[in-house]
Amino acid sequence: MNTKKLQTNIQTLRGSIAIPGDKSISHRSIMFGALAEGETTVTNFLPGADCLSTISCFKQLGVHIEQDGQHVKIEGKGFNGLKEPESVLDVGNSGTTIRLMMGILAGQDFSAVLAGDESIAKRPMTRVVNPLRQMGATIDGRKGAEYTPLAIRGGKLQGFRYELPVASAQVKSAIILAGLQAEGETIIIEPEETRDHTERMIQEFGGKIEKDGHTIKVSGNQVFKGTAIHVPGDISSAAFFMVAAAITENSEVVLKNVGLNSTRTGIIEVMKSMGADITIEKKTSEGEPAGDITVRSSRLKGTTISGDLIPRLIDEIPVIALLATQAEGITTIKDAAELKVKETNRIDTVANELSILGADITPTADGLIIKGRKALNGGTVTSHGDHRIGMMLAVAALITDGEVELADPDAIDVSYPQFFGHLTQLIK
Repeated sequence: MNTKKLQTNIQTLRGSIAIPGDKSISHRSIMFGALAEGETTVTNFLPGADCLSTISCFKQLGVHIEQDGQHVKIEGKGFNGLKEPESVLDVGNSGTTIRLMMGILAGQDFSAVLAGDESIAKRPMTRVVNPLRQMGATIDGRKGAEYTPLAIRGGKLQGFRYELPVASAQVKSAIILAGLQAEGETIIIEPEETRDHTERMIQEFGGKIEKDGHTIKVSGNQVFKGTAIHVPGDISSAAFFMVAAAITENSEVVLKNVGLNSTRTGIIEVMKSMGADITIEKKTSEGEPAGDITVRSSRLKGTTISGDLIPRLIDEIPVIALLATQAEGITTIKDAAELKVKETNRIDTVANELSILGADITPTADGLIIKGRKALNGGTVTSHGDHRIGMMLAVAALITDGEVELADPDAIDVSYPQFFGHLTQLIK
């Protein structure tokens, strides 16, 4: 496994960067483009490994897709135009690809097998398998289809009413995608609101979906029309630079064209509540809202993060934990047990790796307790093959006294291939 010596003891970050396209929206633009009729073009697509896995799966299902960097052209086949794949659909490291593909394949009248890498093989799939089986899909796999590889035999699906046991946008989206192919109406009740990119995109492609509070209704037999999608910058990627600017002295960083969907902006609210100096200039509001975010260095204080805020910043918790090490007082993160089933058990990996750098951080059953403010020291750390852990550690290194060596830095390419290049641009 290769290692990278990280830049440490950095005084100041200044400048502006255009954040790469949102990963969640990039995945969905390919999926809905394939399921629509006619041509769809996607600009500012994220050409990271995860989203490329989604493209490769749809090519195997007979969809013609041309991808040139951040620009993608899709010749849609409609829901009834996909063909049975000749070999296993490989999702790589992408949890979004596998879970949403399950919803799509559940309503097709052919068989397909989904598999991925070692990390995917450890991630629980029952939460998607169970509702899809209730709708009429046949799904087999290891341990009763709890784990990949999964063999899916699609079929005639029936709409149903389903209460999600955990707040998960991936599970919700899989059921919506199955519901779009089912007889009758599908009703989904969420315990807390989760990211709504799927619902917004259905409307952009001319489809119908109703939302009332935590209840979502969708009907089958809809026809989507190809369209043009511009993907805003990914706030989950921007979060690393937001925290970097807040914790380094005399810094000011502008992040351009970042998605500001309210189901994803928990990171901004938490940082402001901790005393971060953040200003936002909104640019667009139709489809997906976006704007420029400016962050300056600030004195920070601890906070408590819990409840319905958690689904709105679930992917940002690793870097929020780092931020908390530089805040006066105690920061408590709870109700975040979902972190255990991400690319790694992020509760443990965040606590372990930040402890190596001298942080005072304790894992709990559903979160973390962080005592600040602590000066960080050098050390040898690892991404554990998890892109968000890798980027968080690269930001931590900026303020360490002593060398930091990161094992498996390539994991970052999953969502942000230009990350180290952008970081270097900002270092003054």
